[in-house]
Amino acid sequence: SGWRRLWKALGILLLVLGILEVVGAASGGDDWLRPLDSLRSTAGSAPAEEHPEFARVKSLADLERALTQATTAGRGAMFDFYADWCVECKRMERNTFPQPGVRTLLGEMQLLQADVTANDETDQELMQTYGVIGPPAILFFDRNGLEMKEFRLVGYFEPEDFSTHLRQVLAAQ
Repeated sequence: SGWRRLWKALGILLLVLGILEVVGAASGGDDWLRPLDSLRSTAGSAPAEEHPEFARVKSLADLERALTQATTAGRGAMFDFYADWCVECKRMERNTFPQPGVRTLLGEMQLLQADVTANDETDQELMQTYGVIGPPAILFFDRNGLEMKEFRLVGYFEPEDFSTHLRQVLAAQ
C-alpha cells in the first residue's frame, strides 16, 4: 500500500542521514547540519576566516594579570567562558567571531578566554567568583579592570546582535 511505501522510504532516508552524520562525526565534523563539511577539499576553496586569538586564562591569578596588562595598555577586556562540549560556544566560534565587523570591534579590546572543559576546581572557582553557571558566558571589563556587569552576555548571539552589543560596550568603556 501507499502508506507502507511511505514508511519504508522514510526509514531509508533516515538511515542514509544517520550514516552521513556518523561519517561526518568520525571525520571531525561538529556541525550536524553540514556533516560532511570536514571532508571537503580546501585546495580549491577560499580559506575560511578564523576567529580572533584569545589569551587563555586558567585561574583567578591569570585573569588578574591579564586585566592588569589590558589596563596598562588602556584597553578594556572581553572574557569568554568556553568549553569543548558547549554547542553554543562552538557556534559562536564558527558563526559570530569570524565575521569581519565583529573581528574589527573585537580588535579594540583585550580578548581573554577560560577553557572550562575540564570543570576542575580551578575552573569552578573562576566561575563561582563571577557567578557564571556555565558556558557560554561573556564578561566585559572597562579600562580600569572593573567588570561591566550590565553588559554581561549568556548564550549564543548572532553576529549582528553581537556587533551592536560590542559597540555599546566600547562606548561605555
